[in-house]
Amino acid sequence: MALGIALLRLEVPHRQLGAAIGWNALAVGLSSAAGPAIGAAILSMTSWPWLFAAHLPLGVLVLLSTSALADVEGTARRTDLLSVVLNAGAFASLVIAAGLLADRPLLAGALLAISAIQLMLLVRREMPKEAPLIPLDLLRSNSFCVSVIASTCCFAGQTAGMVALPFYLQNGLGQEPLMAGLYMIPWPLTVAIVAPLAGRLADRWSTAWLCSAGGLCLAVGLGAASLWPLKGIPFLLVPFTMLCGLGFGLFNIANNRKMFLSAPIKRSGAAGGMQGTARLLGQTAGAIIMTLLFNLFPTDSAPQIGLGVGAVLTLLAALTSTLQGRRTESTHSEVS
Repeated sequence: MALGIALLRLEVPHRQLGAAIGWNALAVGLSSAAGPAIGAAILSMTSWPWLFAAHLPLGVLVLLSTSALADVEGTARRTDLLSVVLNAGAFASLVIAAGLLADRPLLAGALLAISAIQLMLLVRREMPKEAPLIPLDLLRSNSFCVSVIASTCCFAGQTAGMVALPFYLQNGLGQEPLMAGLYMIPWPLTVAIVAPLAGRLADRWSTAWLCSAGGLCLAVGLGAASLWPLKGIPFLLVPFTMLCGLGFGLFNIANNRKMFLSAPIKRSGAAGGMQGTARLLGQTAGAIIMTLLFNLFPTDSAPQIGLGVGAVLTLLAALTSTLQGRRTESTHSEVS
């Protein structure tokens, strides 16, 4: 996942990167649309362990298809094993601590402190390097850094919504797992439909403002799903989830394009790694938020609260992108 767009950047002309990212997002969207339906079908026929077994033939297919990928020379930089250990330890401690926060706060606090110490040591070790493991050189760029922050917020809100939605459908609206899976399809399917157009728009329009518009659509969709009185009619959720898909497609494609073009081409792999880190930090945060909400609130109300929290986080992503657009305009004015 971290190297996918980096490979695209090396394979397509600069002016077509947005379109290429859009086609990549189309594939991701179609796969995401198929996933809930396939998962629901498996659960309707057998037990949950088969959800994992179903990945085995897919994994073999992916492994075979890698032979068609471009053979690109790497940077040939030696791997610093101690930095790798510190990096893995910092993120592992952070994720485990977040999972324990509700039930064992003291242990979670200790793990958070350990994570912070490891991260500090990692930064000090990598700071002098020309191509650090954590791309500190790229994060010094305002455009790249803001894109990372906005991406983290957007994925946190999107994941909170995606986790909350099936619980809302089943516990709040009384749907069976198969029907809940079918009602999940419009969101990623809309992402797939929007993706090619969003990619072309990103190559022509201000990506900062596309990110802002996308984040706003996602926030409105999640907020409406949380607050709109459905009166027991789950079909009323469909236009809201489609608006979420529209917003996420616009935001993610434009933001990925801006993030990669903010980095030198020789650091495309590092940019992809940072993009993956932002995505996974956001997804982890969104899942943890829902865990905490289920611990604090009744099962009937927690999903709607989670959708509302997701709306706030995606609105924050939109506002962050707007700030980036203003800074870019200011910089252009100073240059002129």
